[in-house]
Amino acid sequence: MSRWMKVGRPFLLAPLLMAIAALSTNAVQAATILIFGDSISAAHGIQREQGWVALLERRLAGLGPQFRVVNASMSGETTGGGLARLPKALERHDPDLLILELGGNDGLRGYPVANIQRNLARMIELADPRRRDVLLVPMRIPPNYGPRYTQAFRDLFTDLSGRYGVPLASGFIEAVALDPELMQDDGIHPNAAGQPLLLDTLWPTIKRLLND
Repeated sequence: MSRWMKVGRPFLLAPLLMAIAALSTNAVQAATILIFGDSISAAHGIQREQGWVALLERRLAGLGPQFRVVNASMSGETTGGGLARLPKALERHDPDLLILELGGNDGLRGYPVANIQRNLARMIELADPRRRDVLLVPMRIPPNYGPRYTQAFRDLFTDLSGRYGVPLASGFIEAVALDPELMQDDGIHPNAAGQPLLLDTLWPTIKRLLND
């Protein structure tokens, strides 16, 4: 073997090693978005690829490979169930952005507002807004639960947003709930036609948080 080959081989490998290192760095720096919601985010009653989370994933894919979306939403999930599952999900995925879309099932079951607020508060604390972004998506319930409960339920999301300094994605359900053409027959879950509007409501805040 010539002296040139002995000496030169490390220099030939250097660009390849640098390229591999760059790819590894990009993979580590990919922003992970964890969606933690209920049936609204789990695409209940429609194809999963039609849901707003899948639409978000496709929109982000158009911006480049630096984003990863994990949908940990479950139909029927409550804030209590979410609180039990969240620590493991945070440990497994270590998201840069946590989107919390929970509370609707608690409200529909008439759970005490104080309990709902306490569960969501604990989830925000576990996520630690000082080291990762948290986006709180307020839920709404029908007015037939009475004005006092309905208002207290509405206010709990505003209170949490102010207490922890996390953004509130207002207008999420309102974007579709009053239009029967955008809702499924149960009157609770948006249909496939309503999913793009759900995403469009969240998108400005998601984009801002990812760019910060």
